[in-house]
Amino acid sequence: MKKNPLGRTGLEVTEICLGTMTWGEQNTEAQAHEQMDYAVAQGINFLDAAEMYPVPPKPETQGRTEEYIGSWLRKTGKRQELILATKVTGPGLFPYLRGGTKLDRESVLGACEDNLRRLGTDYIDLYQIHWPQRPTNYFGKLGYEHHGEDGGVPLEETLDALGELVKQGKVRFAGISNETPWGLSEYLRLSREKGLPRVASIQNPYSLLNRSFEVGLAEFSIREDVSLLAYSPLAFGVLSGKYLHGALPPEGRITLFSRFTRYTKEQVELATREYVALAGKHGLDPAQMALAYVRTRPFMTSMIIGATTMEQLRSNIASAELKLGKDVLRGIEEIHGRFTIPAP
Repeated sequence: MKKNPLGRTGLEVTEICLGTMTWGEQNTEAQAHEQMDYAVAQGINFLDAAEMYPVPPKPETQGRTEEYIGSWLRKTGKRQELILATKVTGPGLFPYLRGGTKLDRESVLGACEDNLRRLGTDYIDLYQIHWPQRPTNYFGKLGYEHHGEDGGVPLEETLDALGELVKQGKVRFAGISNETPWGLSEYLRLSREKGLPRVASIQNPYSLLNRSFEVGLAEFSIREDVSLLAYSPLAFGVLSGKYLHGALPPEGRITLFSRFTRYTKEQVELATREYVALAGKHGLDPAQMALAYVRTRPFMTSMIIGATTMEQLRSNIASAELKLGKDVLRGIEEIHGRFTIPAP
């Protein structure tokens, strides 16, 4: 499995990262362990989690994902072989998490202690801000609308708290997620001017259905060595084609959880039909084609795959061997020109 530098950290992570957000909801502990066993055997050294997982978030399951990772680490003793990433939750309707989530110093430090306890480790390789404190355009919002609010917690306080965790040895490196070009530039400025940790990575959505990262963040990623960790490269499985023409497979995430509407719009359906047809024309599995495209972008460091079955996991990991030909790439760009960002 090919490895890429993680920002300027000196660490190298595999170009495929094992996502975990279904563990504890759609996947049992035994299934989570089986996925980790297989991924590591295939050479993957990078796992991504979050304190609020599994998804959809609810108080009775919160933290299970990290607990499953922790039990696997205890069983296998493979902590030193892995780059382990997790996150502190941004603001939202989470009264069961610290009485309501914020990104102030107290919350960041407290969240990290809980992450460490559940994971059963004394350090986290990459600790990420799950989404910004301030209201801005993420989670399906393409255009920015200014409301004059900053969320009440300055970025400097959040980054300073991450710096405190680094000094304590509980976190090695800091990252951000669901951020905008302005947010990334502010984090980099604070690092330069205040001597605070330099963010190593940005975890944002990127797929054939959502190439918004290319507009303002790709140049940042390349010029500033801030690694893109792409999530939802299959758009919740939509790019496999399994939801086309109104199909609702019984175990599909969109079938099970109606709240996930990000990838259910008409333009998404139309674009997906085109991408699936292109894959069929060239004798390719549509999901593997979609993953191969994301994996080879010049600003890509690692893409985060998630699976609920071993069959899906094996296929997703096998996509690392797929090299797309010029005709396929031309076809993708032609479709992209007509359906540019159908699912931001």
